[in-house]
Amino acid sequence: MSTNIPINQVDPTAPTPQNTPLTHAPIAAGLSRPTVPDISEDNEPEEEETSGAIQQAMLGLVHGKLSGLVGKSSGYVESLPVEVKKNIEAVKGVQVKQIELQNQYKRECLELEKKLQKPFYDRRQAIISGAAQPTPEEIEAGEQASIKDDPDYSPLPKDIPAAASGIPEFWLTALRTHVAFADIITDRDSEALKSLQDIRIEYLPTTETKPGFKLRFFFGPNDYFENEVLEKTYLYQEEVGYSGDFMYDHAIGTEIKWKEDKDLTKEFEVKKQRNKNTNRTRLVRKARPTASFFNFFNPPQPPSDEQIEAGDLDEDEIEELEEKLEMDYQLGEDLKEKLIPRAIDYFTGKALEYEDFDDEDEFDDIDDDEDDEDEFEDDVCLYPGLFPTLYDSDSDAETPARRRGPPKGRGAGANASSNPEECKQQ
Repeated sequence: MSTNIPINQVDPTAPTPQNTPLTHAPIAAGLSRPTVPDISEDNEPEEEETSGAIQQAMLGLVHGKLSGLVGKSSGYVESLPVEVKKNIEAVKGVQVKQIELQNQYKRECLELEKKLQKPFYDRRQAIISGAAQPTPEEIEAGEQASIKDDPDYSPLPKDIPAAASGIPEFWLTALRTHVAFADIITDRDSEALKSLQDIRIEYLPTTETKPGFKLRFFFGPNDYFENEVLEKTYLYQEEVGYSGDFMYDHAIGTEIKWKEDKDLTKEFEVKKQRNKNTNRTRLVRKARPTASFFNFFNPPQPPSDEQIEAGDLDEDEIEELEEKLEMDYQLGEDLKEKLIPRAIDYFTGKALEYEDFDDEDEFDDIDDDEDDEDEFEDDVCLYPGLFPTLYDSDSDAETPARRRGPPKGRGAGANASSNPEECKQQ
């Protein structure tokens, strides 16, 4: 027995992501076209082309309508009675308590991690610096780990004691093994980083308004700067994000007290100028920013709401700044999550086995004799493999390629807007 279908009734509810099926609408699927084909073979190509164009146009129209409704309410919640709305607000209140507990849990996890890790970091630093000799048990445990990784590993002679001087240039080697830091450490930086004695992480006290962590770089005496410790603090937002993790807010760097003419973040250029009236000459020295690891301690700052509302920054500037902020944050997270806890793996190179590198074998080169390579500029990725989403290869062929990030070697937080310094001598 068939049922009556009210085909003349119209649903007054507008289509929304909540009440619209995922499948294409019938008109977009081409079901509205006549099912009996034209028997005229001469007109087949033209009609098929026309029909396809109509289908694409209607499909675009439907998708455009639906995309405009994304995020809009269907009106269901608003139509509920007040008694039910009170229950809704009560559930929201329960979630507020849940989020507060989640924030407390995350902060306590940081405190527990700090308490557990410190003794191991202290012992590691004592061996690296030569302040303490390793025990036979520690050496044996390390050799067993090496045999597990490499069955062909040959144990070291038992009758030779460990070096009293520790491990020279340990942290410089570990940093240069890390893919991202290897890109920003210059040869000039290496001389200063040879005096790097330790890198520590300290989580901010739970009494602070915003959670976060502090990276501390301990240096011995060197020819470049006076600071014994360079710090960089990463602050999270007060509440965890929707995924349950802390959300990055901003970073605070350290002012480096450079010794005279030893600023590694600048290059100095000396020019000779002649006065047209007096015919006297003078030397003018100008400084300009340059690539350096130590730009890491001068992080980029997010734009304020007032700057965005006032239109002080255009879209391209905001996009470039966002990319710099993401790069800077990623460097800090890599230090916290990878390099500091697994420093010995970066020193030996073992950590590279676990890095995510792009597999070039998955892609084929596209050869097209008609394309002129001189008409296009390659995108430059400052940190290859770490930020693949920032460099999309599916770009519009009609849009000229442009740099999506800072030029290669600029380093984290390079300040391109620094005013040149002038030193004039008569």
